[in-house]
Amino acid sequence: MRIRTTSTAARCLVTLGAATALTLGGAALPASAAPAAPATASQTAHANPRALAAITSLATERLALADKVAAAKYGTDAPIDDPAREQQILEDVAKRSADLGIDPAFTKSVFRDQIEANKVVQRGLYARWDAHPEQRPTERPDLATEVRPQLDRITTRLLDALREVAPVRTSPACGPLLTAAALHDAHARGFDVLHLKGLARALPSVCAS
Repeated sequence: MRIRTTSTAARCLVTLGAATALTLGGAALPASAAPAAPATASQTAHANPRALAAITSLATERLALADKVAAAKYGTDAPIDDPAREQQILEDVAKRSADLGIDPAFTKSVFRDQIEANKVVQRGLYARWDAHPEQRPTERPDLATEVRPQLDRITTRLLDALREVAPVRTSPACGPLLTAAALHDAHARGFDVLHLKGLARALPSVCAS
């Protein structure tokens, strides 16, 4: 599903990218911050930009599915917060990451961010649909057969990308390259302000620099 961007949201790609949307090492870029100095060739090589681009691509893909999750739950008794399932996901990725040689704590942090980002979008969509009934979804996707299999495939691919980036996440170039890749993917998907905010919440644990 493509999230269509409005003219306001298009202008916010730059504004939110610089001010609040994307985070580096857990801290939002200040609105007045000067552009980051270009990474040197050495820094870029060590930061593994392909792996970082894979992570942002998968994060935006996963975040786009939040619309289907919200549509499946809206108007039902299914809660946005599901601690039991969230814990199940985190325990599963921790076990799988250990088998792949990735620090389970790192993996759990990244996936916890993915879960929280998804909830940011769900809550925003609920508020939008409450205020504008004409925008409410007309179809209810099936979580078990339609949405969760897609999320599971993204999980497997994201674990592979995290394995590639884990050794170099402390590189000074990690944050700037992650930001650039995320803005590129957000623009390609036509993310609006809400989804940009979700993307900001999805990425703070990727880079340690």
